[in-house]
Amino acid sequence: MQHVDILIIGSGIAGLTYALKTANHFPDKSILICTKADELESNTKYAQGGIATVMDLKNDSFEQHIIDTLIAGDGHCDPEIVSMVVREAPARIQELIEWGTRFDRNTKGNYDYGLEGGHSHERILHYKDFTGLEVEQKLLKQIHSKTNITLLTNHLALDLITTPMTKQCKGAYILNRAENKVIPFNAKVTMLATGGIGQTYLYTTNPTIATGDGIAMAYRAKATIKDMQFVQFHPTALFYSGFKPAFLISEAVRGFGGILRNKEGVAFMSKYDTRKELAPRDIVTRAIHTEMQEPKAECVYLDTTHIDAYEFKKHFPVITETLNGIGINPQEHLIPVIPAAHYVCGGISVNQNGETSIANLLACGECAATGLHGANRLASNSLLEALVFAHRSYLKTIELLKKTVPSAINYTYTQQKKVKNVSEELDVVKLEIQQLMSTEVSIIRSNKSLEKAENRLLYLQRVIDLFDKSYQTTPQMVEIKNLITIALLITKQSIKQKENKGAYYNMNLSLS
Repeated sequence: MQHVDILIIGSGIAGLTYALKTANHFPDKSILICTKADELESNTKYAQGGIATVMDLKNDSFEQHIIDTLIAGDGHCDPEIVSMVVREAPARIQELIEWGTRFDRNTKGNYDYGLEGGHSHERILHYKDFTGLEVEQKLLKQIHSKTNITLLTNHLALDLITTPMTKQCKGAYILNRAENKVIPFNAKVTMLATGGIGQTYLYTTNPTIATGDGIAMAYRAKATIKDMQFVQFHPTALFYSGFKPAFLISEAVRGFGGILRNKEGVAFMSKYDTRKELAPRDIVTRAIHTEMQEPKAECVYLDTTHIDAYEFKKHFPVITETLNGIGINPQEHLIPVIPAAHYVCGGISVNQNGETSIANLLACGECAATGLHGANRLASNSLLEALVFAHRSYLKTIELLKKTVPSAINYTYTQQKKVKNVSEELDVVKLEIQQLMSTEVSIIRSNKSLEKAENRLLYLQRVIDLFDKSYQTTPQMVEIKNLITIALLITKQSIKQKENKGAYYNMNLSLS
């Protein structure tokens, strides 16, 4: 048994910001960050677009950002949470800047705000087209300067340690992947900041680590999980089989003037929404999906040939380099794109302070359902949400540490399972989950497809449970167990959804 004051699972913007704030406030407290891969690998790292915030009150307003968020969320947002996040944003952004994060400026020295889908104003702070990586690197630099923070890489969280009678979290069981050894970590406060669920689908912009671990662990611990049916598909992932995860063509490219064209080369977004390419993601995604159906097409195209070459490369250096590397010149060629699983708007239900339904367990970032995104996330609101809720969770932690006492419970985790390599069998199950979700529980769903998915997933869950009981605990086993849990949560909550809203669309409901 290892004892720490604060245990943080995940090393993206949510976990790192929370860690840094608690470390600064509690220099005498021990803070442990566990991440299952290397410290840089997170969904944050792959965030291209930027952070939405109103810093320029002369040309924009909090009220308009709030309205844009509520419209994108399609009536399912919590208005109080939306207002809170938008209004607290500038202070949180300023902290990022003080920690060394850079944002692009124009020739006059002012912030070079970008425009993205669903936004009525240019309000996206960005650094080139790798804002997430810039934020991640600067936060890690700060983290490594703190003597009371320990960061363990290649440590995979297995399950939360809870007390069933009092419904309190006391830490988590963590697998040291290098030694294949399970370590119980006892903590006064535990923070889940484990990111997304993109690997539940075959085609996703999320890295391979995005297997919904935090949500699945919280579900097994009986925490409240909500809104999992609202899975957002990013409209424009590069259609190219050589990249896994799918390479994202940022929303900012459409904000910069990119035009979507179908197989015949015809611009089509005006048929679906007056905002055209800058409509919210759910609308653009369904439009692309429709255009790919008749006539049958593998993809649609993003046209940037009319955009100034120098300005395009200046704003999107990574996108330009990546496209050039596969023989696409964005000034001469159309960019083939298709929708890809990108972000889950639901997750572990939390209040405005990041508290879950389990005492001393907090959740932040994509794994948390805060009420900000509703049924469809407004572009570039995700990093913002993580910053605001990390701060509020830190303030709540000050209270929790005053009243939380060490636990006297004995913890054990049994690993007496047979050693057998079932890697190939697990790979087959994972692929079937991804294919099933991509065909039956995707952009367009139906009552029949959801029923088919649920029945098959329940069978696969029984298979994985048998494997889990019979064979040694491995990272692969844990992740596929979590993927099954996530897939069933999405499917079951989709079945209960009786209204088309935001990212959720059931063709049977549209006919009723």
